[in-house]
Formats: sequence, C-alpha cells, structure tokens
Amino acid sequence: MKHQRGSVIIIVLWTSILLTVLVTVMAGKVQLSARTAFYNQQAVQDLAAVTAAMNKAEMEILLESMQKPIDQPVLTDIDGNPRESLFRFNGQPLTLNYPADDNIVVRIYNHAGKINLNGIRGVDMRMLIENRLGPDFDPQEVQELMAAWADWTDLDDRGQINGAEKDYYQSLDPPYSPRNNSELDSVEELRLIRGFDELFKGVNLDAAFTVYGTGRSVNLNLATREAMQLLPGLDDELIEKIIFFRQQREIRNKPMVAEIVPLEKYVQLDRWIGDNTSTVYSVYAYPKATPSTEQDSEQRDPNAPEVDPVTQAYMEIMEVRSYQNRGRVYKVDPYSRLPDTTIAQDED
Repeated sequence: MKHQRGSVIIIVLWTSILLTVLVTVMAGKVQLSARTAFYNQQAVQDLAAVTAAMNKAEMEILLESMQKPIDQPVLTDIDGNPRESLFRFNGQPLTLNYPADDNIVVRIYNHAGKINLNGIRGVDMRMLIENRLGPDFDPQEVQELMAAWADWTDLDDRGQINGAEKDYYQSLDPPYSPRNNSELDSVEELRLIRGFDELFKGVNLDAAFTVYGTGRSVNLNLATREAMQLLPGLDDELIEKIIFFRQQREIRNKPMVAEIVPLEKYVQLDRWIGDNTSTVYSVYAYPKATPSTEQDSEQRDPNAPEVDPVTQAYMEIMEVRSYQNRGRVYKVDPYSRLPDTTIAQDED
C-alpha cells in the first residue's frame, strides 16, 4: 500500500509539473502574440503618420515655389536681417505649414547642398580623391583611381593605362559591366567602380552626393556635413563653424565665407561653392525617439551637442519644378540612412 501511495504521489507531482510547464508555454505564446499584435499595430500607425507627413512635406516644397502672401512674416536672422526661406531645407527639423503628427520628425535636404557626380569635372574628381586619401597620398593610386573613373564614364570599352574596363568587371564574382556613360544612375553606383568602394568606405553616399540636376557647386547654406567633409579646404573645425554660422545668419556671398575660412583653405574651397539652389529634394520622415529611461535623460550632458538618436528614416527623393504640378519621385527608401543631424555648438 505504501508503495502504491508513493507511486500515486509521484504521478501527481509529475502531472502537476507538466501542467505547469504547459500553462507557462501557452501563456508565453499568448504574451508573444499580444506583443506582436501591439507592435504591428504601432508600425501600421507609424507608417500612416509618416506617409501623411511626406505628403505635407511635398506641399511645403510646393508652397516655397509660390508667390509669398503680403502679410506673411519674413524670416530673419539674429541681427534682424531677412533670410531666404528655402535655406531651411538644409536638414533641420521642420515645422510645416500643414503640421505633421506631433510624433513625426520631418527633414528636407535641397540637393544644392550635395556634390553632383554628374556635373563633376575630371580635375575636380582628382581633387576629391586626393583630399579623401589625405596629404600623404600616393600619386600612383590617384592615377589608377582617375583611370578607373574615366573608363567607367566614357562611351567605349577601350581601357586607359591602369584603368578598368569590361574585361576587368566581367572577371569579378558576380560579374557586371561598366556604365560607359558620363551620367551615373545613382550615387551607389560609385561603389561599383574599381577602388572607389574602399576610397569612400564609411561615407554616407546619399548624404554627400547627388546625381540629379546640372549644378556643379555646393551651397554652404544647404550643405550636408558629409558633403563638406569631402570638400578640399574644409576640416571638422571649419565645418562646425560654418554650420553654427548658418544657424544664426545666412551666408550671402563668398566674402562671408572668407571671413570664416582662412585664406590658404579658402583658395582650395573657392571653386567648389556657389549660391545655386536645386529643384530636387531628399525628404525624410520618421517617428521621434524617446529616451529609454528617465535616468538616460538625467545623465545626458546639457552642454553636449544635440544628437538625434534616430539613424534610419523613410526617405523620398523628389523633384518639384513648379507649384502647378506635383513632385516627381525618383527614389523611395523606407530604411534610408539619415545624414548627420548634429546641431553645431559655438565653441567660442
């Protein structure tokens, strides 16, 4: 009897354990399903808000091309001087005329703030390469990169000395053919040219370059950090000075740039900059990031540069030529890498 009772107790215990495990697993699955449903619902709501924000951002660009109402307030700088309203399309977070959702951040970049690969001259590409390689660059490496660039953008399959043509690219795994056209279809194409993927390793190409429009110069009122980091004559310290200056005032002409950039640096920079604008824009929209905990907010240094923790966003590249027609969309990327959005600080 005692043996039978012991067996019954063991069976009951094992049954209890199995039921406990089963209930725990089922509860975990229910919790996971509920969490998945919640995040799916949140994603759908965010996508709807982002899509609405993109439409309102397009309207913002259309409004910019319209005649301004007489009673519309004029944007001014810290000295009270009027500012060009289009220059707010330099990546700063915007308050739209038709407001987006309070939880959505909208940033617009005019492509006059980027280096145009389809308008670049050979001598300028050489300067970019040398500047990217640094002061101790190898002339032979520069010559090989320039030959590869020339072979990619020429109209034939005849290779230059130390160049790279169809036979080289067909030998790769996977093989592909060179563009053999002076105009690139996308900035990512730059990485397909022999040596250029390594040359621009770590560079956000979409932020630094454009292939749209015909402009050859970069407007410093609109320039991205990534574009300025590639321009001859500029270093990180001067870039921060330029960004801080344009946060306060408009850069109206080259003499104003010469007041910020030392003469020996300005001589290198002068040929790259201008007062041009573009009809092409990169529009980014994404939900605001919130601190993970109150402790994170308390530990943040109030004197540190403001940094947006978001690094990816929904992006469209669109061209708006007139307020009479909707923009033409050239590219859509739901997971685009954001340009550097750090706010410059006045170190002085």
